[in-house]
Amino acid sequence: MSTALSRLRALMKSLPQDPISAYIIPTDDQHQSEYIAECDKRRQYMTGFTGSAGVAVVTSEQALLWTDGRYHIQAADELGHEWTLMKQGVPNVPTIMEWVKKEMKPGSFIGYDPSLISEELYQMWNDFLDGCGISLCAVLDNLVDQVWDDRPPPPNNPVFSQPIEYSGQSWQDKVERIREKLKEEGCSALVCTALDENAWLYNLRGSDIEYNPVFFSYSMVTMDDARLYLLNESALTSDATSQLCIGEVGGVILRPYKEISSDIIQLLSSTEGKIWINSPSSQGLCSLVPKDRRVNKLSPVPLMKGIKNENEIKGMKQAHIKCAVALCEYYNWLENQIKFGKEITELAASDKLETFRKEQDFYVSPSFPTISASGAHAALCHYRPTVKTDKLITDKEIYLCDTGCQFRDGTTDVTRTMHFGNPTDKQKECFTRVLKGNIALCTAVFPEKTPGPALDAFARLPLWKAGLNYRHGTGHGVGAFLNVHEGPHGIGGSRNYSEPLYGGMFVSDEPGYYEDGEFGIRIENIVLIKPVETKYQFGGSPYLTMEPVTLVPIQLKMIAPELLTEDEVSWLNDYHTQVRDTLSPVLIDQGRTEAHQWLINATQLLG
Repeated sequence: MSTALSRLRALMKSLPQDPISAYIIPTDDQHQSEYIAECDKRRQYMTGFTGSAGVAVVTSEQALLWTDGRYHIQAADELGHEWTLMKQGVPNVPTIMEWVKKEMKPGSFIGYDPSLISEELYQMWNDFLDGCGISLCAVLDNLVDQVWDDRPPPPNNPVFSQPIEYSGQSWQDKVERIREKLKEEGCSALVCTALDENAWLYNLRGSDIEYNPVFFSYSMVTMDDARLYLLNESALTSDATSQLCIGEVGGVILRPYKEISSDIIQLLSSTEGKIWINSPSSQGLCSLVPKDRRVNKLSPVPLMKGIKNENEIKGMKQAHIKCAVALCEYYNWLENQIKFGKEITELAASDKLETFRKEQDFYVSPSFPTISASGAHAALCHYRPTVKTDKLITDKEIYLCDTGCQFRDGTTDVTRTMHFGNPTDKQKECFTRVLKGNIALCTAVFPEKTPGPALDAFARLPLWKAGLNYRHGTGHGVGAFLNVHEGPHGIGGSRNYSEPLYGGMFVSDEPGYYEDGEFGIRIENIVLIKPVETKYQFGGSPYLTMEPVTLVPIQLKMIAPELLTEDEVSWLNDYHTQVRDTLSPVLIDQGRTEAHQWLINATQLLG
């Protein structure tokens, strides 16, 4: 990394335009994907930091990394010795632009790759620097790419169709719905850059991004045609080519990936309407369209994608049953290993879980890296075991497992916290308050179009009453065999969940509590937002509630029953009855008798 840093600094001084005083290396967000391809991990290559959020800044004398509280400990451990960690959210630590304004002299140029930062972020930075004599300078040829000698090539994985039995709607119908929105906005075209939006729109899936079944692409819908931009057209499988009606009248038009810019410019000259570029999109792409010809806001696709149809809802429920069967096998196995004194580490446990999941029909991959965390590691919200950090799971400490699957028919995400020995009274109280928050959110009744953050306090109140809290979000949207973190709808936290909630959406319900250096607790169910009958209907608005689709027992040993109300006990008993009744016939049919007995024991009713 030190050699790469030296070469980067040399390039900064020798640019054909004005030399730059600082160069910004963000996490690649041009396609709004939480995970990125190996070839795009520029910030990780330069710094050694592997977290999903963080921005690096290099000057001739300094190298700094900004990241938020989720990753302060991880970044301190992973950063190379040349790098200084800037802890976002800590008092007296400046933001990136505050630091630039203070440290850089008037007349300085700050370099950045316009394809890697959003238009919104660029405008915020530019406005902050306005009037101080410091300018942002677009560097089209990424400097990290120039010093990264062994940079992996872009992926070229197959792009395949998602059958109508899972998608529930043809791409032609989706395109027509988009054209209605274009008419409403007075637009000639919609340009989509988010990979999951492109996959959903054309009923396609891929594997270019680890954990997310998506592929490198852009898409454009005009009033006359529908276009798909791919790195390599040969990646399309025969079933995908047939589904898209390639070469037929009215079929999807395939275009080279890099031609998106020239096509936008051509469209501007051949039409009079505005161009709708979904937000967020890269500053480089947005800058091609004059502001008076640009609609730069959330595209109609996320809401269409977020509200699942009957086929998608059915598939999601089937996927969660399969995920739960695998977890019953896993927890039965893990409890027995620990009971009989076998030494099982976090990594070994995670690997074993993967073998159980692979036995289920239509299993594709994990939906994110499994968090298999014992003891103090469970207090790290985004911990991921490595060979360096791997430790034993014992009956002396809490064990937290946050895991998820990609099946062809749906996406799952579930967290359970367990103790294989005797939890302390403090741990039981904290666990029970987290459970109370989970139940409170799940049973909430609220009007349609309620913003998700408005429900956040339901999950936190039982913790707040004891002076406890947690620093992560309470819930995120979930895709249907797509990204496990799907926006823009969600519940609370630092994310800007702008879209209100509607029936048919899936979100996570995952309050927690974390005591640094000691233990961590999280209970996460995926829930379906659905209509509910109410005595009255103020303003004629439909009212909604939540139905758990995650079907994994909640460990009774960890509960302090005296802290639960009668309604909460009733909810838990009903939930465990549903879990047992749904999973029992599947476990029996698959011959998983030991896992079935574990299920029976784990779903006993509270008194």
